Amino acid sequence: MRETTLMNKKIYIETYGCQMNVSDSEVIFSILGKEGYERTLEMEEADLILANTCSVRDNAEQRIWGRIEQFHKMKESRPDVIVGIVGCMAERLKDKLIETGKVDLVAGPDAYRSLPGLLRDISPDNPRINVMLSHEETYADIVPVRTDRNGVSAFISIMRGCNNVCSYCVVPYTRGAERSRDPETIVNEARDVFGKGYKEVTLLGQNVDSYLWKSEGRTVSFPELLEMVARISPDLRVRFATNHPKDISDELIETMAAYDNICNHIHLPVQSGSNRLLEKMRRRYTREWYLERVAKIREVLPGCGITTDVIAGFCSETEEDHQDTLSLFREVGFDYAYMFYYSERPGTLAARNYPDDVPLEVKTRRLNEIIALQTELSLESNRKDVGKTFRVLVEGPSKKNPEELCGRAGNDKMCVFPGKGLKAGDYADVRIASCTSATLIGEIV
Repeated sequence: MRETTLMNKKIYIETYGCQMNVSDSEVIFSILGKEGYERTLEMEEADLILANTCSVRDNAEQRIWGRIEQFHKMKESRPDVIVGIVGCMAERLKDKLIETGKVDLVAGPDAYRSLPGLLRDISPDNPRINVMLSHEETYADIVPVRTDRNGVSAFISIMRGCNNVCSYCVVPYTRGAERSRDPETIVNEARDVFGKGYKEVTLLGQNVDSYLWKSEGRTVSFPELLEMVARISPDLRVRFATNHPKDISDELIETMAAYDNICNHIHLPVQSGSNRLLEKMRRRYTREWYLERVAKIREVLPGCGITTDVIAGFCSETEEDHQDTLSLFREVGFDYAYMFYYSERPGTLAARNYPDDVPLEVKTRRLNEIIALQTELSLESNRKDVGKTFRVLVEGPSKKNPEELCGRAGNDKMCVFPGKGLKAGDYADVRIASCTSATLIGEIV
């Protein structure tokens, strides 16, 4: 058995997938930090290597299999290194991961508190595993170790799990049932990071609109929670993700309008523009409902950024269904979209009940048509902002030109501008002079 003390060891974590996984990695750093582990950015000096994984799409999992091989090569020269897989892929493929003989540790999203004990019990012939899901775990009492590079934006998880069970989605099976976190712990965490110099928090949940805390006769909804966080300080910007079209309420939209420091951006995954496919996906809204919600957002919040997710080539998708998606994109005019073709996830309702019958070449063609259209729409949206002035939170130097700065406007669009004398965390009023399909280019006024 390995030595029982974990003091003076170094941990390296690679995080894949969504912002929720970034938040989870910060929780892991905190839990193991109390056991003496120190974070390192250099895998070569780590005593513990973890991959925090995502199972939403097949290509995400394929990347992890490749990384496991690379981790194993390092382990061949450094046998004492512990290699672990945590997160959604650990939950979904627990036995298969252990059977490789190349992984020492497997822990699901609700098992991070058990990591110190699992690590103490690992030996070369004794890999450890804990993928038990919980109906209560929210890690509300854990103070995350912030991993962002600029000290400007912090992620705060407000809930875990999902109850929607969309037919294509693996999340309910890997992250368990939905449960909301005590609102006071969320507000305290936001107040704490603001006190440490952070200027922005993003409230995270698989479906933030269904956040609901009930205790001793008290009920707190997501709009109420959002208001509680916004009232910490007008200098603390507040974002959130992700919304569900079936649940987004007038109350939320009106709460956003009431506070200048709540960013005017809503990520509203549509997945398809076809009512037939929306029903098959178990999304529980129609195209008409979605468009009505968009209209309400734009009525109350003119200029609000609206972004989305979409799946091309879902089971039985016809050319007419695909055209419905393209026409919805044109009607909404999204600022940006995350676009993928359908990849079947084992264990989901779709995998059990619907054949994955759209040929890959058709999926690829349809996806490319959506991407081409969205590129046009993004450019059109950005052109509408030329001449406008936005308050931008500086994130740091521009990647393409270190002499310039970059940061996001409240509508979530990336802005690039000369900013001599400014630093990450400063606010700047930026007038937009030109744009590309991905970026607003401006100057300080």
